[in-house]
Amino acid sequence: MAETEAATVRKQVVVDAPIERAFSVFTGRFGDFKPPEHNMLGAPITETVFEPRVGGGIVDRAEDGSECRWARILAFDPPDRVVFSWDISPRWTIETDQAQTSEVEVRFYAESPTRTRVELEHRHIDRHGPGWDAITGGVDGPQGWPLYLDRYAALVKEAG
Repeated sequence: MAETEAATVRKQVVVDAPIERAFSVFTGRFGDFKPPEHNMLGAPITETVFEPRVGGGIVDRAEDGSECRWARILAFDPPDRVVFSWDISPRWTIETDQAQTSEVEVRFYAESPTRTRVELEHRHIDRHGPGWDAITGGVDGPQGWPLYLDRYAALVKEAG
């Protein structure tokens, strides 16, 4: 299946932080900017953990002890880039068939010693099969990646 432009969402944000700190806040404090209402568990999320290694995952943990592993870390290259899978189906359930998952690449570019451009690309969304355009709409919309990046930028500033 040919990749279409609609199957890729690109967002970026510039933060006033050295590249190492921009990267470490994104990966080490992912759960501090991920909206807690983005939840596929049956109870409120108490933490979201970004496991900082290839083969790790992004895991939501709820008050009742249940867990939801909704991403796999595919590349981890501090402080330049991280790539993770998006294992969430168009029905907003966990997708277990890896051939039907998309991926998110986040690249960090030092614009100066104290300023970093963060570019996020969510690609291959059409791999999710029927209904994939709902994922594009969700991640491209105001409650998707723009919300994550706005909260991330505010956290970097606060962590300054």
